[in-house]
Formats: sequence, structure tokens, C-alpha cells
Amino acid sequence: MAIPLNVVGQNTVSTQKEFDLQGTVKAKGSGIPVADAVVQISGYRTERTNTSGEFAIRARIGDELVVSHPSFETVFHTLRNEDRIEIRVEGLAEEESKEFSSVSIKRAKAKISIDHRHAQYIDSANFYKKRDIDKSIIFVENAIKALGKRADSEKASLSYTTLGDIYQYWGQYDLAINSYENAMRYRESPKLLSKLGGAQLANANHGDAITTFKKIIDDRSATAYHKVVAYEGLGDAYTKIGNEQQAIDSYQEGLQLAQQESITPKITDLNARLASAFEQQGEVQQAQDFYSNSLELAKKESPQRSLQQKERVADFYNRSNQYDQEIQLRKEALAEIESIEADDEVVASNERNANDSITSQKINYKIGTSYIAQQKLEEAIPYLENSIEQADKASDLVVKKDATRRLSEVYESKGDFTKALEAYQNYVTLVDQLYIQKEQQISQVSRFSRDIANKQNRISSLEKDRELSESKLSLYVAEQELTEESNRRQRSIIYGLLFGMLLLAAMVFFMYRSIKQQRLNNDLLALRSLRSQMNPHFIFNALNSVNNYIAVNDERNANRYLSEFSALMRSVLENSEQDFIPLTKEIELLRLYLKLEHARFKDKFDYEISVDEHLIAEDFVIPPMLLQPYVENAVWHGLRYKEEKGDLKVLFTQKNEQELHIIIEDDGIGRKRSKALKTANQQKQRSTGMSNIRKRIRILNEMYKGKVDVLVEDVAVSGEGTRVRVTLKKD
Repeated sequence: MAIPLNVVGQNTVSTQKEFDLQGTVKAKGSGIPVADAVVQISGYRTERTNTSGEFAIRARIGDELVVSHPSFETVFHTLRNEDRIEIRVEGLAEEESKEFSSVSIKRAKAKISIDHRHAQYIDSANFYKKRDIDKSIIFVENAIKALGKRADSEKASLSYTTLGDIYQYWGQYDLAINSYENAMRYRESPKLLSKLGGAQLANANHGDAITTFKKIIDDRSATAYHKVVAYEGLGDAYTKIGNEQQAIDSYQEGLQLAQQESITPKITDLNARLASAFEQQGEVQQAQDFYSNSLELAKKESPQRSLQQKERVADFYNRSNQYDQEIQLRKEALAEIESIEADDEVVASNERNANDSITSQKINYKIGTSYIAQQKLEEAIPYLENSIEQADKASDLVVKKDATRRLSEVYESKGDFTKALEAYQNYVTLVDQLYIQKEQQISQVSRFSRDIANKQNRISSLEKDRELSESKLSLYVAEQELTEESNRRQRSIIYGLLFGMLLLAAMVFFMYRSIKQQRLNNDLLALRSLRSQMNPHFIFNALNSVNNYIAVNDERNANRYLSEFSALMRSVLENSEQDFIPLTKEIELLRLYLKLEHARFKDKFDYEISVDEHLIAEDFVIPPMLLQPYVENAVWHGLRYKEEKGDLKVLFTQKNEQELHIIIEDDGIGRKRSKALKTANQQKQRSTGMSNIRKRIRILNEMYKGKVDVLVEDVAVSGEGTRVRVTLKKD
């Protein structure tokens, strides 16, 4: 049954209200300030006194204040009010306290310098977190270095927590989990556990996330807010593993606690979560009640929250075929989004995921699709056109592509085939642009991953150095305290150190081998991707030749061409799965390809494929489709534009046991004149075939140390004719 929307009064318990407690620590009797004394609040917050014996710390009434130091007796004090306090410590004589104060001042000054530099680095890391991941990680690395070999636990925890926040923001969830776990080694808190659970949930570690969130709920020191967050995360984890009923129970417990403690933003979120959970169970009416609750609550918070929730509810209306309510809500959202700045962080539920962002082009597109679902095509057209226009201004190719395709379908349904064709042609162009963009993004992601891995390795090395240093220091102290120990104990310590160094060396070796294997896997994946791109490119160019016969109604030649073309395609597809194929297969493929091209341009060129009689073709393998793009360029860009009939030669020779020489030579118009004949639009377009060949050759040479070498040159001094020299090594 749906929980009604309650208006909860301000009933926060006074003992949960935090304040800034200020005070001083002085020696009893002499009144000399004590520097570098440890001040703790109930064991979960720690500060130190400065050179004047002063401190400031966040606390609550009823907390226990503990002041300690090896040089005096520990003091315990329960806070009864928010007044400034003065702590007098016993156990120091006047002269001893003066000497202690002098030593403490020196230590405190050094610590203040470290604390100041550490705070600056952390502030800089947070400043660049959403702007430049490289800079932000470097600042965290400097912060960890500034702590030295024996890091203050609070600041070390803060450093790794900040690093985890950076990785979490940039979607590197596995690294975020590792950083949060490192932070918890120094200090554990409900807030840190919440971040760890969120990273585990984002990384699909649902079982670990459930364990983490339950730990927060069972923690008596956790605030009501952190427990509400834990209930929400627990429900999300149960939803991911398909346990809707446990998800609903978790959300309802979280909602009840949030209402009791007046945690307004979480009341809104949990109403939305419950709505989604009931919708997944098929309880549409209960889902609608909770969506209505969340929408009304969001309107009272901020325009951004209201806009977010309107989009969620509108999506629900769309899924339940309530198109009129959906359109009305999206139109309201469209009016509101104009008043929100484009760079507002709250407009997107996750700024690193463009698919989650709320933009006017997406809202217009969704309104248009809703009108289409109701067969209201005339009403859909202006919204789709607005979506295309706004997506173009925002360089949002995905939405622009989808809206253009929808617009083409609408015109086709209306019978306006001219506009439908025009829109479809625009759609095809956008698909090509989006494909190029995705290629660039893949390359950027690869570089991004390598950079992040290198920086993480440096930080991991810092942590290992600190662990090793702390281990050495502990062994040194133990040795001083246990001087009477026998030589056997000393040898055991030395063996332990040697074993640690060997273990560290083994870890470095396995890490290096893992990185090397990952780089090889990336190169193999890139080669397969490039080969998969070559096939559609080749098919597209070959089908242009079939189109020529069809255009002149030459049915016989078209049938013959298609038969030979199918044989060629069968050979191409058989070879496409292989990294290398026998040289004989590549020669056979070239023969078949040139036969087809000569059938079309028989009055433009003659060709010859010559294989040296001394060449042992079976000894050589070659990447599939390596030579075809160069032969294709010779025909299409060199010989096709020549006024008289030209010649094309493909020569295979073996000059020694290890190298195969291949020459592709034509007496066409040459590269310079071919480029001049291209239209302005053609000059803007990059050749997919040649671009892919260059990438493949680069990757092959990186993997096999210069296996393939290609040289393209002019035959004549005047620039006519083109010669491609390919050198292929056997191993």
C-alpha cells in the first residue's frame, strides 16, 4: 500500500546537533600552553593543539573529550554545553613542562607546515576534480607525498577518500573502490562506508554493496542521514539482483526514517525509488501515487530537482501509454529548463554520462515521439524540428540523428516522400559523423585508461613505500626494546625483510607482465575492429560497380558481375576472421577483384599480376585485405580519369629468404592531379580504406617490430603514375 505524503515538523534531537568546540590545553600549576597534544571526540574525530595550546574540533553535547600525550596523564571530559573550555593536565613538573613545551613547539611547527601543504594539495585536487582528472590525481599524489613516511591517519584517510571521489566522478569505479578501502585502513566512518557502497553498486559488486550498506545500518555511531542513504543503496542493490520485494522493504524503511528526521531531499528520492520498484512489479497505480508524491516534493525544493522529477514521471507516463499526461509534463519541463543555466550541475543526474542529462533537444524529441505514438504527425513535426535545431547548436549528434530519423519516418507516413528522402539522407550523413566521433572517443578512452593506470601505479608505489618504511621502523623499535634477544631472532628479521623485498619484486614483475599482456590484447582488439570496418567499406565500393550495370539495364552483365562478386565476398568473409592469411589467398583475391574492376572499366586499363617464379608463396603470410585498397586507389583515382587506356601491374618478388617485395604500379594521372580533380566535399572526406590500412600497418609494426613497410611514390618526374612498394618480412 502506498505511504501517504506526510508533512514532518522540525524534531531533530538536540544531541545530534554539531558545533565548533574551541579550547586550550595547559600544564596545571605553571599554566604553560601544551603544543601537539592529541584531542579526540568519542574516538571518531581527532585534532592536535597548536603552539599556543589551542584547538578547535567539531563536537556534540554529550560527547566525551579525550586529551592525551605520552608526557602527561590522559584527561577525560564530558561536554555539557557549547562554551569554550580550558584543559589542565597533570604529571609535568614546571621545568619539565617548559622543556616539553619547547620540544613540542618545534614538532608542532614542522607538523603545521606539513598540514598546510597537505590541505593545499587536497583543496587543489577538489578544485580540478570535475575539470581535469590528470591534475587532480597529481595533487592527491603530492598530498600523499607531503605526509611523509609515517602518515597521520586522518589525513591519509582524507587523501585516499579524495582520490576515490575523483575516480568515482570519472566512472573508474574499480579504482574508486580500491581507494576507499585504502582510506578505511586508516580511518573508518559511516560517510566513507556510504561512498564505498556507492562505488561497489556502480561497479555491479552487488553482494559487496549489500554487506557495506548493512554495516552502516548496524553502526550506532552513524547519523540518521547516513542510515537513510544506506537504506536507499540497499534497495538499489536488491533491485539490481531482481529482488523487488526486499528492495521495496528497504526503501520504505529509509523513507520512514527520512520523514522522522525531516531529511527532505531523501524523502523525494525514496518516493521516486518506491515508484520505480512498484512499477517493476506491475503495480501501476501504487507507482503513480509515489511518483506524484515525489513530484510534489521536488517542486518545493528547487527548479533543478523539479525538472529532474518531471522527467522521471514523464518517462513513467510514456511507459504506461499515458501520452497526454506525458506531453503536458514535458512541456512544463521545457518551459522550466530555459531558466536553468546550461552548466548547472543538477540538470544532470550524472554529469559524466551524457545520456542522463536533461536538455531541451531531448525533451523536444520525446514530445515528438509521444505525438507519433498517438498518430498526431502534424503536432510531432515542429517538436522534432526544434530538437534537430537545438541538438545542432549543442553538437549533440545522437539526439540529432534520432530526431532526423523520426522526422523522415513522419514525412514518409504522410506521403511527403521528397522531404522524407531529404531527412533520410541527412540521417545517413549523421550516422557517418557519429561513427567517426565514436572512433575518436574509443581512441581517447584508450589513452585515458593508460594515463589513469600509470598514475594509479605511482600512487600504489607510494603506499607500498610507506608500508615498507613503517614496517622497517617497527622492526627498529622492536630491536631497541628487545636487545637481549638472541641472534636467531635477528636472523629471522633479516630473512623476513629479504622475503618482503622478493615479494615486492615478484609483484612488480607480475604487474609489468599484466600491463604488457593488456597492451597486446588492446592491439589485437584494434586490429579486429579495423578489419571489421574494412568489410563494409569494401562491400559499399563494390556495390557501386553493380549499380552501374543496373543503371543501364545490362541484366546479363549484372548477373555475371554479381556471381563473381559473391565469390569474391565469400573469400573476403572467410579471411576476415584471420590476423594473417597465406600469400596465395591474397593473390587470388586480387585476381578476382581486378577481374571485376576490369569488367567495368575494360576500356580504361589492362592489368597484369606477375609472381616471380623463384618466389615460394607458401612461406609467406600477409594481413588480409592489405593490398586491395592500394589496387583500388590505382583504378579509381589514377586510371579511371586517364584519357587513353592505362596499365596496372602487380609484381611479387622475393629478394632473400626473409623479405617479400610487392610493387603496385600504374601509369594513371598521378596523385597530385587526382587530388585536384576532387570536389571540395570529397577533399573534406577522409578515405576510410587508406586510413584503416595505415592504422593496421602501424599496429602490426608495433606488435611485430617492423613486419610491414609501405612506400608510395610518383613514377614520373611530372607526377604521372603511382608506385606502391610493400616490403613484408617472413617472421
